[in-house]
Amino acid sequence: MTHHHDDHSDHGHGMAEDLPRFNALIARRRALQWFAGAGTAALVAGCGGGSGSDSDTSSVSTVTGSTTTTTTTATPTPTSTTTTTTTTSSGCIADPTETAGPYPADGTNSASGSTSNALTVSGIVRSDIRPSFISSTTVATGVLVKITLTVVNVNATCAPLAGYAVYLWHCDRNGLYSLYSVPTESYLRGVQVTDANGQVTFTTIFPAAYSGRYPHMHFEVFSSLSNAISGKYAVLTSQLAMPLAECNTVFADTSLYPTSARNLAQVTISSDNVFGDNTAAQIAQQTPTMTGSPSAGYVATAVIGIAV
Repeated sequence: MTHHHDDHSDHGHGMAEDLPRFNALIARRRALQWFAGAGTAALVAGCGGGSGSDSDTSSVSTVTGSTTTTTTTATPTPTSTTTTTTTTSSGCIADPTETAGPYPADGTNSASGSTSNALTVSGIVRSDIRPSFISSTTVATGVLVKITLTVVNVNATCAPLAGYAVYLWHCDRNGLYSLYSVPTESYLRGVQVTDANGQVTFTTIFPAAYSGRYPHMHFEVFSSLSNAISGKYAVLTSQLAMPLAECNTVFADTSLYPTSARNLAQVTISSDNVFGDNTAAQIAQQTPTMTGSPSAGYVATAVIGIAV
Protein backbone atom coordinates (compact mmCIF):
# COMPACT_ATOMS: atom_id res chain seq x y z
CA MET A 1 0.00 0.00 0.00
CA THR A 2 2.89 2.37 0.78
CA HIS A 3 4.31 1.76 -2.65
CA HIS A 4 1.01 2.62 -4.34
CA HIS A 5 0.70 5.75 -2.20
CA ASP A 6 4.18 6.87 -3.25
CA ASP A 7 3.30 6.33 -6.89
CA HIS A 8 0.21 8.46 -6.61
CA SER A 9 2.17 11.18 -4.75
CA ASP A 10 4.82 11.32 -7.43
CA HIS A 11 2.31 11.68 -10.20
CA GLY A 12 0.37 14.26 -8.19
CA HIS A 13 3.39 16.55 -7.75
CA GLY A 14 4.49 16.46 -11.36
CA MET A 15 4.60 13.61 -13.83
CA ALA A 16 6.54 15.87 -16.17
CA GLU A 17 9.53 15.86 -13.81
CA ASP A 18 9.46 12.07 -13.40
CA LEU A 19 9.34 11.04 -17.06
CA PRO A 20 12.84 12.17 -18.02
CA ARG A 21 14.29 10.24 -15.08
CA PHE A 22 12.59 6.87 -15.61
CA ASN A 23 12.45 4.49 -18.55
CA ALA A 24 9.26 4.02 -20.55
CA LEU A 25 8.29 0.74 -18.89
CA ILE A 26 8.22 2.23 -15.35
CA ALA A 27 6.36 5.30 -16.58
CA ARG A 28 3.66 3.20 -18.23
CA ARG A 29 3.23 1.03 -15.18
CA ARG A 30 2.81 4.04 -12.90
CA ALA A 31 0.47 5.68 -15.34
CA LEU A 32 -1.72 2.57 -15.37
CA GLN A 33 -1.81 2.40 -11.60
CA TRP A 34 -2.69 6.06 -11.29
CA PHE A 35 -5.45 5.90 -13.88
CA ALA A 36 -6.88 2.70 -12.38
CA GLY A 37 -7.01 4.40 -8.99
CA ALA A 38 -8.92 7.26 -10.55
CA GLY A 39 -11.45 4.79 -12.02
CA THR A 40 -10.82 5.82 -15.63
CA ALA A 41 -10.78 2.37 -17.23
CA ALA A 42 -11.34 3.75 -20.71
CA LEU A 43 -8.12 5.73 -20.50
CA VAL A 44 -6.24 2.63 -19.35
CA ALA A 45 -7.32 0.93 -22.54
CA GLY A 46 -5.94 3.84 -24.50
CA CYS A 47 -2.61 3.92 -22.66
CA GLY A 48 -2.05 0.19 -22.29
CA GLY A 49 -1.60 -0.74 -25.96
CA GLY A 50 2.14 -1.04 -25.68
CA SER A 51 2.35 -2.75 -22.28
CA GLY A 52 0.31 -5.91 -22.45
CA SER A 53 2.35 -7.52 -19.68
CA ASP A 54 1.27 -4.95 -17.14
CA SER A 55 -2.25 -6.21 -16.48
CA ASP A 56 -5.08 -8.32 -17.81
CA THR A 57 -6.95 -5.15 -18.71
CA SER A 58 -4.04 -4.04 -20.80
CA SER A 59 -3.86 -7.42 -22.54
CA VAL A 60 -7.52 -7.26 -23.44
CA SER A 61 -7.16 -3.74 -24.74
CA THR A 62 -4.27 -4.88 -26.93
CA VAL A 63 -6.60 -7.35 -28.65
CA THR A 64 -9.29 -4.68 -28.86
CA GLY A 65 -6.90 -2.20 -30.36
CA SER A 66 -6.01 -4.61 -33.15
CA THR A 67 -9.35 -6.29 -33.68
CA THR A 68 -9.01 -6.57 -37.43
CA THR A 69 -5.58 -8.20 -37.34
CA THR A 70 -6.38 -10.55 -34.49
CA THR A 71 -9.68 -11.66 -35.94
CA THR A 72 -8.18 -12.34 -39.34
CA THR A 73 -5.44 -14.48 -37.83
CA ALA A 74 -7.57 -16.35 -35.31
CA THR A 75 -10.64 -17.11 -37.39
CA PRO A 76 -9.11 -19.76 -39.72
CA THR A 77 -7.59 -21.63 -36.78
CA PRO A 78 -10.80 -23.00 -35.23
CA THR A 79 -12.30 -23.51 -38.67
CA SER A 80 -9.43 -25.66 -39.90
CA THR A 81 -9.27 -27.52 -36.62
CA THR A 82 -12.95 -28.38 -36.82
CA THR A 83 -12.60 -29.55 -40.41
CA THR A 84 -9.64 -31.78 -39.61
CA THR A 85 -11.39 -33.32 -36.62
CA THR A 86 -14.51 -34.04 -38.61
CA THR A 87 -12.57 -35.61 -41.48
CA THR A 88 -10.47 -37.78 -39.21
CA SER A 89 -13.51 -39.03 -37.32
CA SER A 90 -15.12 -40.12 -40.59
CA GLY A 91 -12.73 -43.06 -40.72
CA CYS A 92 -9.41 -42.57 -42.42
CA ILE A 93 -6.43 -44.66 -41.37
CA ALA A 94 -3.89 -46.56 -43.42
CA ASP A 95 -5.12 -50.04 -44.23
CA PRO A 96 -2.78 -52.76 -42.99
CA THR A 97 -0.86 -54.80 -45.53
CA GLU A 98 -2.17 -58.36 -45.70
CA THR A 99 -1.08 -61.44 -47.58
CA ALA A 100 -2.25 -61.82 -51.16
CA GLY A 101 -2.80 -65.46 -50.32
CA PRO A 102 -2.10 -68.40 -52.63
CA TYR A 103 -4.60 -67.40 -55.34
CA PRO A 104 -3.89 -63.81 -56.48
CA ALA A 105 -3.30 -64.43 -60.20
CA ASP A 106 -1.30 -61.20 -60.17
CA GLY A 107 1.96 -62.58 -61.53
CA THR A 108 3.48 -63.35 -58.15
CA ASN A 109 2.91 -67.11 -58.34
CA SER A 110 1.97 -69.85 -60.78
CA ALA A 111 -0.99 -72.14 -61.24
CA SER A 112 -0.48 -75.44 -62.99
CA GLY A 113 -2.15 -75.50 -66.37
CA SER A 114 -3.44 -71.92 -66.31
CA THR A 115 -2.28 -68.36 -66.35
CA SER A 116 -0.86 -66.98 -63.12
CA ASN A 117 -1.38 -63.35 -64.11
CA ALA A 118 -4.91 -62.32 -64.97
CA LEU A 119 -3.88 -58.67 -64.79
CA THR A 120 -2.12 -58.80 -68.14
CA VAL A 121 -5.06 -60.41 -69.93
CA SER A 122 -7.38 -58.29 -72.06
CA GLY A 123 -10.76 -57.90 -70.40
CA ILE A 124 -9.55 -57.69 -66.80
CA VAL A 125 -10.63 -54.03 -66.59
CA ARG A 126 -14.33 -54.38 -65.84
CA SER A 127 -16.93 -53.49 -63.24
CA ASP A 128 -19.03 -56.67 -63.27
CA ILE A 129 -16.61 -59.39 -62.24
CA ARG A 130 -19.12 -62.26 -62.08
CA PRO A 131 -18.48 -63.68 -65.59
CA SER A 132 -15.32 -65.50 -66.61
CA PHE A 133 -13.48 -63.62 -69.34
CA ILE A 134 -10.50 -65.69 -70.47
CA SER A 135 -11.43 -69.16 -71.73
CA SER A 136 -15.12 -69.31 -70.80
CA THR A 137 -18.12 -67.10 -70.15
CA THR A 138 -19.40 -68.88 -67.05
CA VAL A 139 -21.09 -66.51 -64.61
CA ALA A 140 -20.46 -67.05 -60.90
CA THR A 141 -23.71 -67.45 -58.97
CA GLY A 142 -24.42 -66.30 -55.44
CA VAL A 143 -25.94 -63.42 -53.51
CA LEU A 144 -25.46 -60.17 -55.42
CA VAL A 145 -23.10 -57.55 -53.96
CA LYS A 146 -22.37 -54.12 -55.43
CA ILE A 147 -19.41 -52.74 -53.56
CA THR A 148 -17.96 -49.24 -53.81
CA LEU A 149 -14.42 -48.71 -52.54
CA THR A 150 -13.13 -45.20 -51.85
CA VAL A 151 -9.35 -44.83 -52.01
CA VAL A 152 -8.03 -41.93 -49.92
CA ASN A 153 -4.70 -40.41 -48.92
CA VAL A 154 -4.31 -40.55 -45.14
CA ASN A 155 -1.48 -38.00 -45.36
CA ALA A 156 -3.74 -35.38 -46.95
CA THR A 157 -6.79 -35.31 -44.65
CA CYS A 158 -8.41 -38.24 -46.44
CA ALA A 159 -8.33 -36.60 -49.87
CA PRO A 160 -9.60 -38.93 -52.63
CA LEU A 161 -6.99 -40.52 -54.86
CA ALA A 162 -8.15 -40.31 -58.48
CA GLY A 163 -6.60 -42.40 -61.23
CA TYR A 164 -5.57 -45.27 -58.97
CA ALA A 165 -6.39 -48.83 -60.02
CA VAL A 166 -7.96 -51.41 -57.71
CA TYR A 167 -7.76 -55.14 -58.41
CA LEU A 168 -10.45 -57.09 -56.54
CA TRP A 169 -10.70 -60.88 -56.31
CA HIS A 170 -12.28 -63.48 -54.03
CA CYS A 171 -13.62 -67.03 -53.86
CA ASP A 172 -16.95 -68.24 -55.24
CA ARG A 173 -19.96 -69.52 -53.26
CA ASN A 174 -18.24 -72.88 -52.82
CA GLY A 175 -15.03 -71.36 -51.46
CA LEU A 176 -13.06 -71.97 -54.67
CA TYR A 177 -10.82 -69.56 -56.60
CA SER A 178 -10.87 -69.21 -60.36
CA LEU A 179 -7.64 -70.00 -62.25
CA TYR A 180 -6.56 -72.23 -59.34
CA SER A 181 -9.05 -74.60 -57.70
CA VAL A 182 -11.37 -73.88 -60.65
CA PRO A 183 -8.62 -73.58 -63.30
CA THR A 184 -10.84 -73.19 -66.35
CA GLU A 185 -12.71 -70.20 -64.92
CA SER A 186 -11.63 -66.58 -64.52
CA TYR A 187 -14.62 -65.13 -62.71
CA LEU A 188 -14.60 -62.94 -59.58
CA ARG A 189 -11.53 -60.98 -60.66
CA GLY A 190 -11.41 -57.47 -62.08
CA VAL A 191 -9.77 -54.06 -62.15
CA GLN A 192 -11.35 -50.62 -61.96
CA VAL A 193 -9.82 -47.10 -61.98
CA THR A 194 -10.82 -44.60 -59.30
CA ASP A 195 -12.81 -41.56 -60.39
CA ALA A 196 -12.49 -37.96 -59.16
CA ASN A 197 -14.00 -39.07 -55.84
CA GLY A 198 -11.43 -41.84 -55.46
CA GLN A 199 -14.13 -44.45 -56.01
CA VAL A 200 -14.51 -47.72 -57.88
CA THR A 201 -17.59 -49.95 -57.95
CA PHE A 202 -17.67 -53.70 -58.57
CA THR A 203 -20.65 -55.95 -59.14
CA THR A 204 -19.91 -59.35 -57.66
CA ILE A 205 -21.26 -61.98 -55.24
CA PHE A 206 -20.96 -62.55 -51.52
CA PRO A 207 -17.87 -64.74 -50.97
CA ALA A 208 -18.17 -68.07 -49.17
CA ALA A 209 -16.55 -69.04 -45.89
CA TYR A 210 -14.05 -71.80 -46.54
CA SER A 211 -12.27 -73.89 -43.95
CA GLY A 212 -9.71 -72.01 -41.85
CA ARG A 213 -10.53 -68.44 -42.93
CA TYR A 214 -13.01 -65.76 -42.00
CA PRO A 215 -15.05 -64.67 -45.10
CA HIS A 216 -13.13 -62.03 -47.03
CA MET A 217 -12.27 -60.31 -50.29
CA HIS A 218 -8.75 -59.58 -51.54
CA PHE A 219 -7.61 -56.38 -53.18
CA GLU A 220 -4.51 -54.68 -54.50
CA VAL A 221 -4.14 -50.96 -55.19
CA PHE A 222 -1.89 -49.55 -57.90
CA SER A 223 -0.99 -45.91 -58.49
CA SER A 224 -2.05 -46.17 -62.14
CA LEU A 225 -3.85 -48.47 -64.55
CA SER A 226 -0.65 -49.06 -66.51
CA ASN A 227 1.01 -50.41 -63.37
CA ALA A 228 -2.00 -52.59 -62.63
CA ILE A 229 -2.27 -54.25 -66.03
CA SER A 230 1.44 -54.90 -66.09
CA GLY A 231 1.01 -56.71 -62.78
CA LYS A 232 3.68 -54.66 -61.01
CA TYR A 233 4.21 -52.11 -58.26
CA ALA A 234 1.14 -52.53 -56.07
CA VAL A 235 1.18 -49.82 -53.40
CA LEU A 236 -1.08 -51.85 -51.11
CA THR A 237 -2.18 -55.47 -50.83
CA SER A 238 -4.88 -56.09 -48.27
CA GLN A 239 -8.24 -57.74 -47.52
CA LEU A 240 -11.83 -56.87 -46.61
CA ALA A 241 -13.69 -58.73 -43.86
CA MET A 242 -17.33 -59.46 -44.56
CA PRO A 243 -19.67 -58.16 -41.80
CA LEU A 244 -20.73 -60.98 -39.48
CA ALA A 245 -24.46 -60.20 -39.48
CA GLU A 246 -24.62 -60.43 -43.27
CA CYS A 247 -22.49 -63.58 -43.24
CA ASN A 248 -24.98 -65.30 -40.93
CA THR A 249 -27.92 -64.16 -43.05
CA VAL A 250 -26.43 -65.15 -46.40
CA PHE A 251 -25.00 -68.48 -45.25
CA ALA A 252 -28.36 -69.55 -43.82
CA ASP A 253 -29.20 -70.58 -47.39
CA THR A 254 -27.31 -73.88 -47.44
CA SER A 255 -28.50 -74.71 -50.93
CA LEU A 256 -26.67 -71.67 -52.31
CA TYR A 257 -23.76 -71.68 -49.83
CA PRO A 258 -23.55 -75.36 -48.84
CA THR A 259 -20.55 -75.34 -46.49
CA SER A 260 -20.20 -71.73 -45.38
CA ALA A 261 -22.33 -71.81 -42.21
CA ARG A 262 -20.36 -74.76 -40.88
CA ASN A 263 -17.00 -73.19 -41.75
CA LEU A 264 -17.97 -69.82 -40.30
CA ALA A 265 -18.91 -71.45 -36.99
CA GLN A 266 -15.29 -72.57 -36.62
CA VAL A 267 -13.62 -69.16 -37.00
CA THR A 268 -13.93 -65.55 -35.84
CA ILE A 269 -12.20 -62.36 -36.91
CA SER A 270 -10.04 -62.48 -33.78
CA SER A 271 -9.00 -66.09 -34.40
CA ASP A 272 -8.45 -65.58 -38.15
CA ASN A 273 -4.80 -65.85 -39.15
CA VAL A 274 -5.01 -62.66 -41.25
CA PHE A 275 -7.36 -60.33 -39.36
CA GLY A 276 -6.60 -61.64 -35.89
CA ASP A 277 -3.67 -59.33 -35.13
CA ASN A 278 -5.33 -56.13 -36.40
CA THR A 279 -6.54 -53.27 -34.21
CA ALA A 280 -10.22 -52.53 -33.72
CA ALA A 281 -9.84 -49.41 -35.88
CA GLN A 282 -8.24 -51.40 -38.69
CA ILE A 283 -10.96 -54.05 -38.59
CA ALA A 284 -13.63 -51.36 -38.62
CA GLN A 285 -12.19 -49.85 -41.80
CA GLN A 286 -11.62 -53.26 -43.40
CA THR A 287 -15.24 -54.28 -42.81
CA PRO A 288 -17.60 -52.95 -45.50
CA THR A 289 -20.89 -51.35 -44.50
CA MET A 290 -23.70 -53.33 -46.11
CA THR A 291 -27.40 -52.74 -46.67
CA GLY A 292 -29.86 -55.03 -48.42
CA SER A 293 -30.92 -58.66 -48.28
CA PRO A 294 -30.02 -61.98 -49.90
CA SER A 295 -33.04 -61.76 -52.21
CA ALA A 296 -32.55 -58.13 -53.27
CA GLY A 297 -28.77 -58.16 -53.06
CA TYR A 298 -26.47 -55.97 -51.02
CA VAL A 299 -24.94 -52.53 -51.51
CA ALA A 300 -21.60 -52.23 -49.76
CA THR A 301 -19.09 -49.44 -49.14
CA ALA A 302 -15.61 -49.34 -47.67
CA VAL A 303 -12.73 -46.87 -47.37
CA ILE A 304 -9.20 -47.85 -48.35
CA GLY A 305 -6.59 -45.64 -46.73
CA ILE A 306 -3.13 -45.25 -48.26
CA ALA A 307 -0.23 -43.17 -46.98
CA VAL A 308 0.98 -41.42 -50.14
